[in-house]
Amino acid sequence: MRYPVLQTPLLLVWSFLLWNPWNGLAVSADPPSLPTGFQLVYQQDFLEESSLKELTFSDPKAWKWTPEGKSGGGVELFKQSEYKTEHRSPFNLAILADKQFGDFILELDMKQTGKEYGHRDMCLFFGLQNRSQFYYTHLATTPDPNAHNIFLVDNAPRKSFLEIPKKGVDWGDDWKHIRLQRIGKKIEVFFEDMMTPVLQGEHERFNAGAIGFGSFDDVGKMDNLKIWSPKMETNATPIFNK
Repeated sequence: MRYPVLQTPLLLVWSFLLWNPWNGLAVSADPPSLPTGFQLVYQQDFLEESSLKELTFSDPKAWKWTPEGKSGGGVELFKQSEYKTEHRSPFNLAILADKQFGDFILELDMKQTGKEYGHRDMCLFFGLQNRSQFYYTHLATTPDPNAHNIFLVDNAPRKSFLEIPKKGVDWGDDWKHIRLQRIGKKIEVFFEDMMTPVLQGEHERFNAGAIGFGSFDDVGKMDNLKIWSPKMETNATPIFNK
């Protein structure tokens, strides 16, 4: 008679663990509170080297496929790009080829593999129109006027449009889960904690454009990319050559 009594709470706990999307044992198919009309429109796990064909790069020689992603293969930015910008802005960009998004929610895993210092960063790019017009989020250790913020590049050196945050993020030596969402003019960035944004603000210079990831001038890995959106345009985005 003891077994049914013991099994009931254990089953309840196990059921909760399987259901809870933030416990690391199970992953939700959709982020919580998915807005009406949003659906999963793009997913890439980078399990095979051929997945790199989905991307275009500011400098292809600085990027490679790696078998050491978070869950199988991944994309690695392994050295500093030789790409030169017309205006002060990130050098290391990997862009989803021929895809454009307006409102979207993006999630992926990122691992910073560089040394620790104030501007140690990884970036997400969105609203890309061309090489000199886009948004990017800069997630870094120590905030200052040029680090850990959301920036606009608009035919001029990058400029943040938020107040300087009180603290940055800790990249450590392991993988981090990141979410970037742009709905209307509201932009939010989440780092590990998917309930509280580390960066948030409003801007509406570019309403739609290409999406990508990378770093200003550091190195790192990316894996498990998902994008939810009301739609995905498949227009050519010749920002970088394939």
